[in-house]
Amino acid sequence: MSELTGKVAIVTGGSSGIGLATCQRLVKDGAIAVSADLEAPEDSRIKFVKTDVTDQRSLQNLVETVVRQYHQIDILVANAGITEHKAGVADLDVANWQRVIDVDLTGVVLTDKYVVQQMVKQQSGSVINMSSILGVVGAANSQAYSAAKAGVANFTRSQAVTYAPQGIRFNAVAPGYVNTPLLQTLPSDVTDSMVAKMPVGRLAEPSEIASVIAFLASDDASIVTGAVINADGGYTAQ
Repeated sequence: MSELTGKVAIVTGGSSGIGLATCQRLVKDGAIAVSADLEAPEDSRIKFVKTDVTDQRSLQNLVETVVRQYHQIDILVANAGITEHKAGVADLDVANWQRVIDVDLTGVVLTDKYVVQQMVKQQSGSVINMSSILGVVGAANSQAYSAAKAGVANFTRSQAVTYAPQGIRFNAVAPGYVNTPLLQTLPSDVTDSMVAKMPVGRLAEPSEIASVIAFLASDDASIVTGAVINADGGYTAQ
């Protein structure tokens, strides 16, 4: 029997990149994986509920739909996110700042809010929020994304302390540079510079980040809560 057999997982942003790899890994490990995204995944094994993480009614519908069909939510991976317009604060695009904060920080908080209401009823659950190495270290011309991902990390720690007595674990994963479709659209000199900063000498694969998430979702991580795991090939160890 697989480690996650019978578990029900929601993955926001689950139709591409790290989210898709996570859904695929959770299915492989025996879970029912639901992608909560704007577009359906191209994998028939993954369930889909169209969801906008900035819309509270949409998130309520997600939870109601999953609970109605599967009666429980055991795992949440709050992964949905967008990138920013790179600029120093003097040249900040305020509208872009707000949009990134709305999706990458407030979207995580709101998703957690409505899913954890169900987990409280169950007195169990594992929440994995997606942070980033840019929430750990500074990067030139990053503002909203760095602020959002740092916020996710400490929000996660605080919720871990709050909900530990109710059997709900909160952890975060902070990936480094990952070989996603978005990264593949960048010029080769940009990706080469990313690789040069990685002690392991390569980009991470989405499946490697998914493996960390699957561990945190499982009972093998039953004592792990409040952790922010840097899955970054040694980037932040330098």
